[in-house]
Amino acid sequence: MTDTIEPQILEAVTPQCVLALTWTLSDAQGEVLDVLEEPVEFLLGAGDLPHEMEHALHDKRKGETLNLHLEPEAAFGDYDEELVQLVARKDCDASVAEGDAMLDLPGKPDVVLPDEHVWIVTEVYPEHVVLDANHPLAGMALNIELKIHTIRQAQLAEIALGGLGTGFFRMRDVL
Repeated sequence: MTDTIEPQILEAVTPQCVLALTWTLSDAQGEVLDVLEEPVEFLLGAGDLPHEMEHALHDKRKGETLNLHLEPEAAFGDYDEELVQLVARKDCDASVAEGDAMLDLPGKPDVVLPDEHVWIVTEVYPEHVVLDANHPLAGMALNIELKIHTIRQAQLAEIALGGLGTGFFRMRDVL
């Protein structure tokens, strides 16, 4: 089997297939946080989606809609205060700005970042910069309404890459 062959369209979700999904994501109070209007593909079984979401999608069919409630540990984890660091402004690049992402903590080489995390600049002050490696939705219970638009067989190259790199559920994909 080569990747030049058109992937097979599937009737139902199977392990390691590719799903095209849309969703509406809201917090526990019903405030809409994100709406994905155009279908985006995710590789099931590669960590593109949280485990609880993948589990709920198994055996579902094209066109189905699911309503899921995810507690923080099943979504983006609990908020971890240790993943918030203050660094001296002088240790940062002169052009540092809110929203910048980095793998290393300026001026603190001994602080090791957990896998799949990145430092995001959340605030910039004259004397210091605040960096946070928590996912922006960490600590939040979430409701997500998913719609399955297409289901297809995953290509060997997609499986070898370990995901489709969609970035929403993986912090490292923001770099």
